[in-house]
Amino acid sequence: MKNILVPIDFSKDSMNAFKNAIVFANNLGSSLRIIHIRKTKNYDQPFILKKPDTKYGKTVEDFCKEIVKKNRSKYTGGGKFDYIIARGKIYQGIINQAKKDKTDLIIMGTHGVSGFEEFWLGSNAYRVVSKAPCPILTVRTGFRKKSIKKIILPIDSHRETRKKVPFTTEIAFSLGAEVHIVDVRSTKRKDIKERLTRYADQVFQYIDKHNVKVIRASRYGSDIVDLTISYAVHTDADLISIVSNQRGTPVKIGVSSTAQQLVNHSPIPILSMQPNL
Repeated sequence: MKNILVPIDFSKDSMNAFKNAIVFANNLGSSLRIIHIRKTKNYDQPFILKKPDTKYGKTVEDFCKEIVKKNRSKYTGGGKFDYIIARGKIYQGIINQAKKDKTDLIIMGTHGVSGFEEFWLGSNAYRVVSKAPCPILTVRTGFRKKSIKKIILPIDSHRETRKKVPFTTEIAFSLGAEVHIVDVRSTKRKDIKERLTRYADQVFQYIDKHNVKVIRASRYGSDIVDLTISYAVHTDADLISIVSNQRGTPVKIGVSSTAQQLVNHSPIPILSMQPNL
């Protein structure tokens, strides 16, 4: 994995995501780039008036420069560590830069200022996840670990559920993390249970073949989202890996309701990716 992109708006949430991104970049040996999106041409002045804290400087450019300077000693990924400032719509600016840089992973907070809360909880969230050229890791405020050692891989009855396995396995191998395959279901139908078992068997064999420690588990209940989050919290997991768009998801939305709820409610970072990546 060569390139990680981190959108920031200087909010507590986005800066927390940035700190987590340093951990990932260091452990994966990746370059790390910060991106800040200006929404208007006359942006610096209202930005400073709304945020009088001059800890990092007086302009957006100063803030970005100082963030890189103050954190350069913490970055040991061995690649480039820099920033870029773009202008326009937040989701489009992130997508465009990710394509240009051939980004392998986007890491960002789920809330913030400058439209980031709307970005993740509103329709823009589904546009960027459905169009992003790479997986996206969303981090909620308060989550902070020095390493990623336990990844939850929920398996459901959709065929696309297995599409996340190769990238997740690559991440787990690089980080030295173990993977928990959890088949989750909200029905007692025999055919669904058998399908889940078959899928989980296939995933187990794939991950095990790539020299990653793998654990099997099964959960049944009325709410797949709650089942997944509860298992992750109970096992003190560091990451949950999901497919953002599965069969049956309306094309105009592009993100399943399960993925939406996990991103919005999980206290544990969510690694989401499209099935065609």
